[in-house]
Amino acid sequence: MTKPDFIEELRWRGMLHDMMPGTDEQLKKQLTAGYIGFDPTAASLHIGNLATIMLLVHFQRAGHKPFALVGGATGMIGDPSFKASERSFLSEETLRINQEGIRSQLASFLDFDCGDNSAEMVNNYDWFKEIGFLEFLREVGKFLSVNYMMSKDSVKKRLETGISFTEFSYQLLQGYDFYWLYKHKNIRLQMGGSDQWGNITTGTELIRRKEGDEEGYFKAFALTTPLITKADGTKFGKSEGGNVWLDPTMTSPYQFYQFWINQSDEDCHRLLRVFTLYSKEEIEALEAQHAEAPHTRAMQKALAEEVTTRVHSAHDYQLAVKASEVLYGKATLDTLRSIHADEFAVIFDGVPQSEISRADWTTCAGITDLLASTTQGEIYASKSEARRAIQQNAVSINKVKVKSAEQPMSDFDLLQDRFVLVSKGKKNHLIKIID
Repeated sequence: MTKPDFIEELRWRGMLHDMMPGTDEQLKKQLTAGYIGFDPTAASLHIGNLATIMLLVHFQRAGHKPFALVGGATGMIGDPSFKASERSFLSEETLRINQEGIRSQLASFLDFDCGDNSAEMVNNYDWFKEIGFLEFLREVGKFLSVNYMMSKDSVKKRLETGISFTEFSYQLLQGYDFYWLYKHKNIRLQMGGSDQWGNITTGTELIRRKEGDEEGYFKAFALTTPLITKADGTKFGKSEGGNVWLDPTMTSPYQFYQFWINQSDEDCHRLLRVFTLYSKEEIEALEAQHAEAPHTRAMQKALAEEVTTRVHSAHDYQLAVKASEVLYGKATLDTLRSIHADEFAVIFDGVPQSEISRADWTTCAGITDLLASTTQGEIYASKSEARRAIQQNAVSINKVKVKSAEQPMSDFDLLQDRFVLVSKGKKNHLIKIID
């Protein structure tokens, strides 16, 4: 199968922001090793990292060798690029835990066992732990002037609010990363978000000055991808609860799916190109389908399916779809019956819940008792309030409308012999029977 052209793939997807002269020629000439750095300041990557992860995915699909650098050393300092204030330092133990989480997540995207272009992961702590301060000044500091370092936009913006020497030196550390990888791993290309251009080109400049420049021939290259923003210009990647994480314990697969399925029509055109592996023809077909019937939300569904399945699994995606149908869609009693007992906790995470004994369920006098006194007022404060809601056709049990306050309990079955779903209008409440 013909491998895609990396640069052309990025161009049509809108993922190419800037690159050094000669980058395309280098990639066309030979299998090239390239890397992206990831900051281990949290135990998980988040969707703000996904655009650069997808750079590595396309890089490997084009036949090149991707490296993921986890900044075990630089993570102790923190990148000052376009940050308003200095970051707090993290302990070595916290950084180690975070690195392990990132490593396992990247394995969902990159192939670490596919021959010559197998992905590799490196940690810059492995080489920085051997370098003393004086040696670093001799090896790096003497090759880059303060004027050069202060010319970077990321530093200029921080000069207004103040920047410590620790953060000011960050670009030297990242530049040395590139130099070390160039020397020891034959890496010729560093990639990242557009806000990293200054740090990345510090690395190419350090390599040029230390290794020489033979007749203008560049030995190291830089490439960046645009930062993702929404159609209204606001930052992409956060929900009402903050970051959307790739770790299912920090953002559940259901919440993750909901983030993507709720994207606007205006944003989906770009998000499909950046965050999925659909071909140009497939995306254009989805756009045409969506234009003909916007209410079907074809783009959102395709986006949510692709990203949720890749980050989590096909099973988690199906479960998220089922949860959406149950909580917001047109789920039926048959849908509820199809849910396995061990899936209830996942689907109804965050939904108000009550527990009653099996004896209370068995002896419950009627539906208003269940909705009020048996559940101790957690669903309705009183039987009269429950009765009025039923009269207003606002109550369902297991997605079946309650027709009358006198309806016998025998009309309602337990789901998986343990659960009852009460719907109050559009709000849900789960009752769990305990033995």
